[in-house]
Amino acid sequence: MGGVRYSDKKRWVDFIPTGNSVNFYLVLATFYEDLKQEWIEAGNLAEDFKEKGCKIVMILDNASFHKKEEILQKIASEMPNLIIELLPPYSPDYNLVELVWHSTKEYIANRLFESIEKLELVLNNLLNEEGLIMKWDRKLKNKGNAVNVV
Repeated sequence: MGGVRYSDKKRWVDFIPTGNSVNFYLVLATFYEDLKQEWIEAGNLAEDFKEKGCKIVMILDNASFHKKEEILQKIASEMPNLIIELLPPYSPDYNLVELVWHSTKEYIANRLFESIEKLELVLNNLLNEEGLIMKWDRKLKNKGNAVNVV
């Protein structure tokens, strides 16, 4: 699971064993704590994060676990700085992280890895340690419509 911060294109990726609402929540909680830590390291007080910290708009696809009402309510109460927005169905070209996934898949396609662990190491290097060089002006295609990802 991962995302891209629009302002500076910083990537944030976490590996999850299965895509479900519990893992989704746990990844968001980790992400939220990372953002809070960034806030503190910038010289701000932790207790001010809720009121004065940035608001984060998360644009998600329509995976069923992204829309589970119980999880959305828990996120809203425990992570008030997060604003969840869902993409229209079948519209990956509007999601900036899809460009990252596309480029990553191109890099690892047709390569054989000795183990899942070695694949995870390569993916971690590509996605979290900036080993993947992005062409942000590249176009993605969704059902014949080209959209420029900025």
